[in-house]
Amino acid sequence: MKGGIYNILKAQFLIDDNAVKNWRFIVFVILLAIIMIANTQRYEQKVFKIVELTNKVKELRSEFVDKRSELMKLKMESTVSAKMEERQIFPSTVPPVKIEVKEDKEKSFLERIWQ
Repeated sequence: MKGGIYNILKAQFLIDDNAVKNWRFIVFVILLAIIMIANTQRYEQKVFKIVELTNKVKELRSEFVDKRSELMKLKMESTVSAKMEERQIFPSTVPPVKIEVKEDKEKSFLERIWQ
């Protein structure tokens, strides 16, 4: 046991005759570590992008609600009539009249036109 730990501290496993196997394993572990670090970096970038886009969506949604309520106010009859009074166009004081067309019982309006 004492010799095994002493050999590890002296790095004997890197200079022995079977060191090629150990070097292959070390290179493999280093490549796995690099891949893991790169994946973690990409994951964090995507998380930051998601947070940024979520905040932008919230901001745009609140702007949409604000503009929609502003549009509702502008579409109100009182607002439209106030804007038209500035241009000297006033609402009618006479109520609208319904026009009724009575058809002839003998011939309809379309039949009279076609003849």
